[in-house]
Amino acid sequence: MPTDYFAGDSRTQLERMLAGDLYIADDPQIAERQRHAMRLAARYQALFVDGPEEARSVLGELLGAVGEDVEVRPPLYVDYGSNITIGARTFVNYHLTALDVAAITIGEDCQIGPNVQLLTPTHPLEPQPRRDKLEAARPITLGNNVWLGGGVIVCPGVTIGDNSVIGAGAVVTKDIPANVVAVGNPARPVRDL
Repeated sequence: MPTDYFAGDSRTQLERMLAGDLYIADDPQIAERQRHAMRLAARYQALFVDGPEEARSVLGELLGAVGEDVEVRPPLYVDYGSNITIGARTFVNYHLTALDVAAITIGEDCQIGPNVQLLTPTHPLEPQPRRDKLEAARPITLGNNVWLGGGVIVCPGVTIGDNSVIGAGAVVTKDIPANVVAVGNPARPVRDL
């Protein structure tokens, strides 16, 4: 007999997801939101070179908020887009993967290298709930003037403080304070700024 993980909870899977609770992603409402984001991301990429004004408008429709003078080089991969905010004057290089099941907040004046991954989804460690496709998410926050080198991976629930630099290829599993350089896997501060 399968476990009813949601007994007594009348919320939809989407409502559970938005609340940050365990949910099952195989849901028509959730799937339609993902397809909508994919369509907008593909449109953004197609317009980026030849229609920068229209591309900017599509990016604004895709993401939750986009500050002034933001540049996001496609391709851009998101789950929903609507849970992502990017502060003014931030530059995002090619191939950002921002899985925004929970909020992803990127501050002002940030530099995001190519192939960076911002990953909010989590899955149960226990085998059966994971087999049953349960997942949840924890938000990611990048302060102002953060620089993420190429290939950096930021894990669920992480906050990186203002002015910090994360070295290329680092895997950030825990919060990083402001004004440091952090490198490695797992990323650790190695120098104050």
